[in-house]
Amino acid sequence: MLVGVPKEIKNHEYRVGLTPSSVIELVSRGHSVIVERNAGAAIDFTDTEYSAAGAEIVDTAEEVFARADMIVKVKEPQPAECKMLREGQILYTYLHLAPDPKQTELLIQSGATCVAYETVTDNQGGLPLLAPMSEVAGRMSVQAGAHHLEKAQGGRGVLLGGVPGVAPAKVLVIGGGVVGDNAAAIAVGMGADVTILDRSITRLRQLDNDYEGRARCVYSTHAAIEQYALEADLVIGAVLIPGAAAPKLLSRDLIARMKKGAVVVDVAIDQGGCFETSRATTHEEPTYVVDDVVHYCVANMPGGVARTATIALNNATLPYALALADDPVNSLFRDKNLQNGLNVHKGMLTYKAVADALGYPYVPADEALKA
Repeated sequence: MLVGVPKEIKNHEYRVGLTPSSVIELVSRGHSVIVERNAGAAIDFTDTEYSAAGAEIVDTAEEVFARADMIVKVKEPQPAECKMLREGQILYTYLHLAPDPKQTELLIQSGATCVAYETVTDNQGGLPLLAPMSEVAGRMSVQAGAHHLEKAQGGRGVLLGGVPGVAPAKVLVIGGGVVGDNAAAIAVGMGADVTILDRSITRLRQLDNDYEGRARCVYSTHAAIEQYALEADLVIGAVLIPGAAAPKLLSRDLIARMKKGAVVVDVAIDQGGCFETSRATTHEEPTYVVDDVVHYCVANMPGGVARTATIALNNATLPYALALADDPVNSLFRDKNLQNGLNVHKGMLTYKAVADALGYPYVPADEALKA
């Protein structure tokens, strides 16, 4: 199979779909790889390294899309990229379709087979291709939040960990999954006063045991969200419903009653955001203010630490990329975990949560593949 890697074109996105070491793995299996010139240059993966790994360097994204049997990316394809996809071609990347009707429409029109990193599962029901970026985003969320709590950034002028004689900042983490756990770990490590909310008693027990009293682990209710959000200096939104739009957990009214200069970081913004006042931002202009509350809603947070994020992502995505390249049809039929990643196939929407969110007819993945 001919695998193509275009340069990412989303604002301040420096990650790349395949590292040179991943190219070596594909080439060693008999596949060919083409990489757009300078696709990884911003994070010091040079064209020379890609060539040494066995890839062919091409000058334009148009050539990558025109020639490749499978496109491997990081972020969802932008409209111009969607229009270059064709029937029979495989797209393997993050998609986050539920809050993005335009992208969904274009992918359906393309006829391509689109496998979304964020809905591939493992045997334990986890999301192995989302997990590494969730780890990065969770850790970055506190880093970003602490920075924007500084007065010069519009925040309350509060140091996250405090100092002797001055109380630390109060941090609320809504959601105790991979993002929330990693956010809490950094916040606790920085000395903040941390509360984690979750609706799974089993998960709360596990977190309570892990943090050994260094973080408050509380069952999530509307009343609990209100209580702790009004006390918080920093709120991290870390909820996830796989493939579906995120629930709105902080209302506009609640945001308006929060402390002046408080910061909210919405890590669920890729899925539409979990705060009613959230709208996607970029690394170029990461924040905006609503009712004196600073909102950080960057839709590609891990792109800010693009080299670390690229390597972590490739560690997770490579085995599935190899399977798709070796035998795409049978790998999607045989491996139900990989099949769960199939969101669009030959004009059919094959992921129920996305179909429900956007009002499209749903075709089960195995039926679509047979068709």
